[in-house]
Amino acid sequence: LMPIFADQILHGGAKELGLLMGASGLGALLGALVLASRRGVRGLGSWVARASAAFGVSLIAFSLSRRFWLSGALLVPVGFAMMVEMAASNTLIQAMVPDRLRGRVMAVYSMMFMGMAPFGALLAGALAQRVGAPWTVASGGAACIAGALVFGWRLPRLRGEGIQLIVAQEALAGKPPGA
Repeated sequence: LMPIFADQILHGGAKELGLLMGASGLGALLGALVLASRRGVRGLGSWVARASAAFGVSLIAFSLSRRFWLSGALLVPVGFAMMVEMAASNTLIQAMVPDRLRGRVMAVYSMMFMGMAPFGALLAGALAQRVGAPWTVASGGAACIAGALVFGWRLPRLRGEGIQLIVAQEALAGKPPGA
């Protein structure tokens, strides 16, 4: 939907579309650098919940903007939160899944992100045609916030299960717990 925002909402062209996409890319780069500075997986679950909520809030704010510079600035936290959520989720899954299943689980995970994206784009395009791009993006942001709240609510239980999986894997590998 970004071309619609660049053209119809913000009254720009190809250059403005490139700048908007670049702003999101800058945020993603910053998010990757922040996440790469972490030493381990402890606490990543809450990063996923917070990043998902921040992504939703940033999307809603972006959907409300009608000024190019503000829209570009709002896409930096969109990209940041998206990268943190995706990379932290990926890291957690790889840390918790047994070695013998990791390839299959990551294949399903990758298919869910990349393979389902065209269907999401189709749905977003159809919705945008009916209610407009801003409402579609705001609805997606609200769904992200709802998902973050549910994930955050379930996180204590998931955290306990995840710790058990990681400790069991470390024991099988002969590593002392927490090493």
